[in-house]
Amino acid sequence: MTIISWNVNGIRAVIKKGFIDFLNKSKYDIFCLQEIKARQEQVEIKLPSGFKEYWNPAEKKGYSGTAIFSKIEPENVIYGIGVKEADDEGRVIALKFSDFYLVNVYTPNAKNDLSRLKFREKIWDPAFLKYLKELEKQKPVIFCGDLNVAHQKIDLANPQSNRHNAGFTDEERTGFNNLVNAGFLDTFREFEPGPNHYTWWSYRTNARARNIGWRIDYFCISSSLRSRLIKAFIQPEVMGSDHCPVGIKLRD
Repeated sequence: MTIISWNVNGIRAVIKKGFIDFLNKSKYDIFCLQEIKARQEQVEIKLPSGFKEYWNPAEKKGYSGTAIFSKIEPENVIYGIGVKEADDEGRVIALKFSDFYLVNVYTPNAKNDLSRLKFREKIWDPAFLKYLKELEKQKPVIFCGDLNVAHQKIDLANPQSNRHNAGFTDEERTGFNNLVNAGFLDTFREFEPGPNHYTWWSYRTNARARNIGWRIDYFCISSSLRSRLIKAFIQPEVMGSDHCPVGIKLRD
């Protein structure tokens, strides 16, 4: 089973940039999308045969939102985590399968002026971790998406100059540390300990071509799933968004 996560920065925009070809050619089993910026009825999309679609758009038009396209039908679908401000923004979908939960998340950005950092630190991060641990009482958990934080210095090209900027504040990094300390594994770092692997690049200053980026998109898993993890990967060659897809492959 191969699962992909991608912040598409607008699903209608990425469809115009070859997204359907990517779906058809990749042969992956599940696609988790963030920042779709649209409701299902606003999007004309023909999915590959056998895929089911699950949408959680934001109430605000053209903003946030998540979706999952899955070849494997879940036992149940859960929308939101019980935090109204975040749930109104369509930030989480969870699919319950027979042997694990899959959680697709688009974590709130602290914003350039850090005006949302307090919400992120005091409300979102604790509530999301609590949500994951409640699910984990029933089954192991896989969660993926744009977590809007570079965890370690090697996860961004310029850590010193971004020391107190959104995405690399002490508060946000502590939030990720809390996930790790709670037993969740950063799957990419299970295979690749080195620097220069990024998933988001600013549209400014030709950053992507120069690989001046940030790794802020993740797959994390309950430690009990480690024996099933075959690989974790990043696809910087896939264009269409300021983010690129990330993925994992699991044994059955």
